[in-house]
Amino acid sequence: MSAETPAAPGQFTRRRLQFRSWRGTRPFWAGLYILLAGFPIMYFPYAHLQIGNLTVAMATTAGAGSLIIGVLLVVLGISLWFQKHIRTFAGVAAILLALVSLPVSNFGGFVLGFLLALIGGAMAVAWGPGVPKQPQPEGDVPPAGDDTPDEDTYFAGSDDVADSNDLSGTSPVNGANGRHSAG
Repeated sequence: MSAETPAAPGQFTRRRLQFRSWRGTRPFWAGLYILLAGFPIMYFPYAHLQIGNLTVAMATTAGAGSLIIGVLLVVLGISLWFQKHIRTFAGVAAILLALVSLPVSNFGGFVLGFLLALIGGAMAVAWGPGVPKQPQPEGDVPPAGDDTPDEDTYFAGSDDVADSNDLSGTSPVNGANGRHSAG
């Protein structure tokens, strides 16, 4: 196989559609937001900003705490992709870790990591598996054309209306006391 040999025809499209169907069966975007939230929370407490000859160190005393929070968020984000049944636990845990990161990790990674974890956690809790589409049989499709019903269907029971609303002979003993009627 040489460098000029093209890939199998349609392979990119097939892989893209496979990824799309895989992504649709799990809380993918919630996991991505939670995963991305861990990086600023981990990074900023250890960052050193160089301004000319001046070095500004943002290391805090809680650097280990922010590292643990960031790693836990990354693990929760990845686990949402591969274990979709833990979505409620992972979402609540991500929200709690985001709240804890505010005092521990430079305002939650300068609010960036905090917001990503909060939104991702809410998305994970709110996500629910979709219902697969049911194939409809060919016979149930109505024919095209005039869909208006006949006049007989509107006025078919008009004589019975007065009789069905008459509640004079009802009592709680015979179970027909009108409690279950809408009128």
